[in-house]
Amino acid sequence: MSKKTIIFLSAILFVAFVCFALLASLEMTHFRKSAEQGDAEAQHSLGQMYRQGRGVKQDYAEAVQWYRKAAEQGLAVAQHNLGVMYREGEGVAQDDAEAAKWYRKAAEQGYAAAQYNLGAMYREGEGVAQDDAEAAKWYRKAAEQGLALGQYNLGVMYWEGEGVAQDDAKAAKWYRKAAEQGYAEAQNNLGVMCYLGRGVAQDYTEAYFWANLAAAQNLKHSKARDFFAQKLPSDVLAATEKRAREWQPKTAEQPDQ
Repeated sequence: MSKKTIIFLSAILFVAFVCFALLASLEMTHFRKSAEQGDAEAQHSLGQMYRQGRGVKQDYAEAVQWYRKAAEQGLAVAQHNLGVMYREGEGVAQDDAEAAKWYRKAAEQGYAAAQYNLGAMYREGEGVAQDDAEAAKWYRKAAEQGLALGQYNLGVMYWEGEGVAQDDAKAAKWYRKAAEQGYAEAQNNLGVMCYLGRGVAQDYTEAYFWANLAAAQNLKHSKARDFFAQKLPSDVLAATEKRAREWQPKTAEQPDQ
């Protein structure tokens, strides 16, 4: 690469950086003006900018301040994100009870991520009394909106019989929904169910297929994949691997966080 080319490319990068900084500054000015006038969406957006350090120096305390203003106006996404800040102890003292409080407000408005997070807190007994039935209830609400984490965890509840009556078929159903969105843990568990014939017809090819997808995302699942492979002839293995390479996950609309 010639010296002139390097200088030219450097100039382009510099101009792009300046333009990006200018746009971020204009975005900040716009959101701040609206936020200070009480616009809840703008308050949340300003909180996001402070949380992410976008167009402004990252400042979790400022993020919390603006999330709180929007949350107190009833904006579900802000309530959820304020819950996250309490859960993580970012910009505020870590407080699971406060996290659960804000998750609940957003969850009751139908915000899927908050429904999942509230379910997780009931499952672990953090910020609320431990209650598997409540966990399953909130996981279900998130799952029915298409949230893969909710689908997977509801599948676990059915698999283990925790908070719901044990039901392999329902476990497989919810694992499949999450697996089809590309969630590796669900893909692995669905593969196990196909291998064992629990909740679904026993099918070694399907077991290998789902385990193959899971292992492609996380090598910890390779043991299951390799174990299932022992049941299949080489031509079936090759065809299933080709199918796995060509597979694309289904997409479900996920809430902003």
